Amino acid sequence: MLKVAVGHSNDPDSAEAVDEVIAQCQAELAGVQPRAGMLFSAFDFDHALVLQHIYQVFPELELIGGTADGEISSVLGFQQDSLTLMLFSSDDIEIRAGVARQVSQDPVTIAQQAISEAQQQLTAAPKFCVAISESLTTNPASILHGLQSALGSVPVFGGATADQAKMEQNYQFYKAEVLNDSVPFLLFSGPICFSHGVASGWRPIGKRSQVTKVIDNTIYEIDHQPALDFYHYYLNEFATDVAYPLAVYPPGEETFFLRGASGYDAEVGSITVAGDVPEDAFVQITEASLDAVIDGTRSAFEHALDQYPGQKPEAAVVFSCSWRRYVLGTRTDDEYKAMAALSDIALPSCGFYTFGEMAPFKNSNRSFFHNTTFVTLLMGHQ
Repeated sequence: MLKVAVGHSNDPDSAEAVDEVIAQCQAELAGVQPRAGMLFSAFDFDHALVLQHIYQVFPELELIGGTADGEISSVLGFQQDSLTLMLFSSDDIEIRAGVARQVSQDPVTIAQQAISEAQQQLTAAPKFCVAISESLTTNPASILHGLQSALGSVPVFGGATADQAKMEQNYQFYKAEVLNDSVPFLLFSGPICFSHGVASGWRPIGKRSQVTKVIDNTIYEIDHQPALDFYHYYLNEFATDVAYPLAVYPPGEETFFLRGASGYDAEVGSITVAGDVPEDAFVQITEASLDAVIDGTRSAFEHALDQYPGQKPEAAVVFSCSWRRYVLGTRTDDEYKAMAALSDIALPSCGFYTFGEMAPFKNSNRSFFHNTTFVTLLMGHQ
């Protein structure tokens, strides 16, 4: 059995919001005690108070979460400045929380060690991992590398915490703690089914060109020419912009992830993007209409439904990039409406707008860090 409850409140008062969310979840659980949960919150709530209230009611909860640039649930759809909680209860599915702390000191090694410690608390090998990553103190792609290298073929799903475009500090939640520079995660094992879908709606244009000089997330040369010249060849003198992210094909892959440009150096001719770019990767400029962005949401959710190995999923967790929200503007709520329209059951859903997403490509277990992308994770009892 897997029982899932979702609460969501847009009350601006922290105490009233969390009490409303808890009451909604309790009504759905009908006396069953939850084992684990995910909490996604707007930046301005009193997060310590919110967690205190949750742990007064559910003192044994394996909880993770973080601050968001917008929240999504099956209760209220898309909201800003809100609080949403998803709780899981099961007699035989194991769900364990772990945390990697102070990841900026050594993101790969610290993430590896945290996964190893958490795995020792499980009686069976994990099926998948959900991680809520720091995004400002260090590169989330490096954190993901550490998580994935420790988990091997076990896929990682998740998103990087946000602070509503302030770009100053964001927070992660691990059990009753409010943290930063950390990566809390849940490991799921036992008789659980899952599937996923990943799509953006952006389509590549022009020819593929090779990255010939890159350091971390700064691209200096493409086809041995200044990276900014490559960008301007297709977009004239238009400044680098998240509306035209780069499709990045890792070496040996025919599928791409996206990298949105966060800045550039006109004198050097370099482009800075939100996440690392592998050496020798190939890139293309991309474009999308608003309808195509919504089609990407629909495609990700539809693929997850088509690939689901059980009878019917019992929960959906979604991660959508904050840049999608900025591009969509007043149409942001169409993302939730598009995915909800595809399910013929009232599927408990929860998620948030991120500073980057983690998921494998559609038919793979190796996870990548994405920008401007919509990720769907479906799960249920076997």
